[in-house]
Amino acid sequence: MSDTPEKRPAYEPASRLLTPTGYDPDMPRPTSIYAGVGLILLRVVAGALILAGVALGWGGVELDIDAAVDGVDLEALARGAVVGVGGAFVVLDALFAFFVLRGRNWARVFVMFVSAASISFSFVGWWVQGQKIGLDGTFVSLSLDILILLALSSRSAAAYARRNERR
Repeated sequence: MSDTPEKRPAYEPASRLLTPTGYDPDMPRPTSIYAGVGLILLRVVAGALILAGVALGWGGVELDIDAAVDGVDLEALARGAVVGVGGAFVVLDALFAFFVLRGRNWARVFVMFVSAASISFSFVGWWVQGQKIGLDGTFVSLSLDILILLALSSRSAAAYARRNERR
């Protein structure tokens, strides 16, 4: 017998992957949950900075609306709508970070779904419209979404989110 541990296979059989997690309500919060929540909060900060840029007109985020209807400035109205709707999504993202930290599985799954959708939209934009993925564009959001998926789809994060389920 040797003292070296047995090597793990490069793949895991489906029967092992589909084995339900155990009931353990006292399970400590794993590092993957902290990492996922931290990444979600980074996405919140990035979204808030983008909204601040839109609101203040930084970096050529100017809207090309030079019309006014009955004395209403359409550019200010459009900017307010974009900032309002975007702000609601940023607040929802922060709320989902709280629920993921509390160990709610539905919030973890929803955040992973949104991240996967965002990655898919970035791919479609690159494939169909030829959009560039660079540091000045979608690179930050794309990398955050990939890292969120990696953190929240880990076994430890899934086990923590499902720790109260009895089987």
